[in-house]
This record gives sequence, structure tokens and C-alpha cells, in this order.
Amino acid sequence: MDVNCGSFLSQYTKSAVTQKRVSENQIDRALHNLFSIRMRLGLFDGSLKQLPYGNILLNEVCSQEHQILALQAARNGIVLLKNNAKLLPLSKTKTASLAVIGPNGNNANVLKGNYYGPGCKSVEIYKAMQSYVKYASFLEGCNNGVSCTSATIDEAVKLAKNSDQVVLVMGLDQSQEREAADRVHLELPGMQELLITNVAKAAKKPVILVLLCGGPVDITFAKFDPKIGSILWAGYPGEAGGLALAETIFGDHNPGGRLPMTWYPKDYIKVPMTDMRMRADRSRGYPGRTYRFYYGPTVFKFGYGLSYTTYSYEFSSTTTLVNLNQLSSVKTYAGFDSVHYLSVDEIDKETCEKAKFPVTVRVQNSWEMDGVHPVLLFIKPTTEKDGSPMKQLVGFQSVKLKAGEKDELQFELNPCQHLSTANKDGLMVIEEGSRHFVVGNTEHAINVVF
Repeated sequence: MDVNCGSFLSQYTKSAVTQKRVSENQIDRALHNLFSIRMRLGLFDGSLKQLPYGNILLNEVCSQEHQILALQAARNGIVLLKNNAKLLPLSKTKTASLAVIGPNGNNANVLKGNYYGPGCKSVEIYKAMQSYVKYASFLEGCNNGVSCTSATIDEAVKLAKNSDQVVLVMGLDQSQEREAADRVHLELPGMQELLITNVAKAAKKPVILVLLCGGPVDITFAKFDPKIGSILWAGYPGEAGGLALAETIFGDHNPGGRLPMTWYPKDYIKVPMTDMRMRADRSRGYPGRTYRFYYGPTVFKFGYGLSYTTYSYEFSSTTTLVNLNQLSSVKTYAGFDSVHYLSVDEIDKETCEKAKFPVTVRVQNSWEMDGVHPVLLFIKPTTEKDGSPMKQLVGFQSVKLKAGEKDELQFELNPCQHLSTANKDGLMVIEEGSRHFVVGNTEHAINVVF
């Protein structure tokens, strides 16, 4: 009821209330949420132009500070998915010629995704690359954009053969994915895959594949092709995305982004959209949804992302026993499997706050390049249990480390939020027993007792 920007609610809400599918209390709650925000913004306090942000000038929007912020956001969102033999970063002094091939390589608008204004200063990827190499060439490779129903493969192959390095800029755009127009497959459109593999085969050295797309694509072919040395995913990085990608490819930025979603294989479209259960049902071959419950094969996992440097982790000063005896006033239940649990609904907020405990992770940059590194802290059960998440993200922080430097990050966890799971009745419960905290490939066992 709170979020609707079309005509659905105006058309059907009255009927839903009449049929008692929606209560007036639900409508009142939605109106309260919507109007309280507008009141806080001062939208009922007279002329909008008199409000603090009612008359923002163009030079304020396009200030140096804001342009730097756009560049920083684009940098942070770039995810390095593959980097065989440390192909990236490219040498600024040894790269004499560079070919940029692909329908997204010379298009500033595709960088912005959708719902964007004119922007302040947009630089195409190809143009940004020209500031790093003396000889740069561009070929779209597809005759009709990312749809790529036909491709100039022979011309692309010829250009690749005559260039020191090749960057393929492929992916999607708003013709493939946008509001009210979902994709019906997870593959690159048209002849993109054929163009990529032929260019990679012909190139002097392994090529770099850059993907601009909002949702995941099945690029298993590229993941395992030795002629495709590096893969970068940038989403739709915004007006500064071209510069951010050029900086990353030539080593002025060390990528540290992580995937915000699971990349499923192309066969995942066979899972019916009419079945939106999160939990897997292995007995019926239903694989589940999201990183928490999906047990099938993946192209890349949620949270995956490489860097030009390597990082090591160690749990330090972290307890192995989480004693929740301060919750002794709360009733303890026994589940069908005889595991004791507490109902989160029966624990007041103040008690949950008092039961917080720290998890400390020591992170070291073990290589020769500075970097900003996001640290993702997961929790997982010691043994898999039907209906419970295989793992759950409980916190993340970024740390900036110089080459060889180490630092400690502290995560403060609330047992009611971070140790609880939904049981078969849909109730959030904290179960007694063991779990593991996980950062990268490093694990730390804890035992929860009441």
C-alpha cells in the first residue's frame, strides 16, 4: 500500500476493501507513512521554492564536490569478476595500442541506466581510454546496439589482431531491461557471445570483458575461456562511469566492489515466476531463491569480487560462547527436533540491546597495492537444516589499507537480529547451539547457550 507509482491502487483498492482483502487500518497506516515523510520535508509549508532545497542552481548540482562524489560512487561499484595471470591492471607505458569493441563502448547514456537527468559531464568509456594510450580505436561490433541481431565480426577480428590490447564493452541497456519490461532470458542478447569469443580467439593477448548491465547475465562461457583474461562488471555506473572504468583498467583505481546479487545460470529461468518461495524444496527439485536458500549452481555468488591485491582475515578477540542468560526471564521452547529456542517476539527491544556482543576481524592487505576493501561478515549453521538459511549476511564494513597494512574492524551484533531465523510457523526464533561466523574462507565457531 505504501509504494505505488501507477494506477493499480486507484483502480482496485476500493474493491479490495469491499471484499475485506484490505482493511481501512492498512490504508491509514500507509497514509500515515506517506504524509509524515512529506510533512518532515516541509512540502505542506508553503511555496516549494522557499524551502532549503527548493531553488538549487545548476552550478551547485554540478559542483566539483558532487562530481568527485559521482566518480567515487562509480569506482566503488566496479566488481572484478576474473583476473587470470593478473592481466589487469594494464601497463600505461607498455600498452601502445588499444581496441575498444562493443555496443556499450562509446555510449554515454547507457552508463546512466534509467531515471536520470542530463548530468553534468559524461565521458564515454572509449573517450576515457584515450587519455591512457596513444593509439585507441573503437568499433561497435553490433549493427543495432546491444540487441546485436547482426555483428561485424570480421571487422572486429581484424581490429583485434592489430591491437596490443582489446577491451570488449558489452552487456545490456534500457532496450533489454527497464521498468515494466523484464528480460525473459539470462544470456547476452543476440550475437554478443559470438562476437566476444571470436575477438578473444583472434587477439594477440587475453582480452578484457567489461559488462554494463543492471541484472546478472550468464557468462559461463567467458568465465572459463582462457582467452578472456579479465572480466569487470560495473552495473550502470553513472555519468563518471567511463572515467572510473578507465582508471580501474590502467591501475589508478584498485577495484573492491562486491556483487549485490547471485548470478544464476541461464537454466534458472525454468523456475516458474509463479512460485516465489525463498526456501528450497529438494524433494520436488525446487532450488530456492537468493543466496540464503538457493542450493543450485551459480555463475558468481552474492558478495563475490576480486581485487588487484589480496587480503587475509583473522577473527581476533571474538568469543566462542554467546551466553544469553540475561534473557532467562523469557520462556524457552523445545522445537520438533528437540532444539531449544527463544521467541524474538517475547524479548523486548531494550533486552536485545543489552545482549549485544562484538565480533572483531583483523584484515591485512598482503600485496603491493593500496586498496579499499569491503569486509562481509556472514553467519551460517554448523550443519544444514531444512528451512534455515545456508548463510546470512550480518554486517559489512569497508577498510582502506595501504600495501602490507593491517587493521581491525569491530562488528556489534544484536542476537535478536543476527542470531535469529524464521521457523516453520514464520516466527523469528533464536536457537540454542553452534554456528560459524564467516569472512572470506575464514571461519570462527560460536556456541549459543541460554
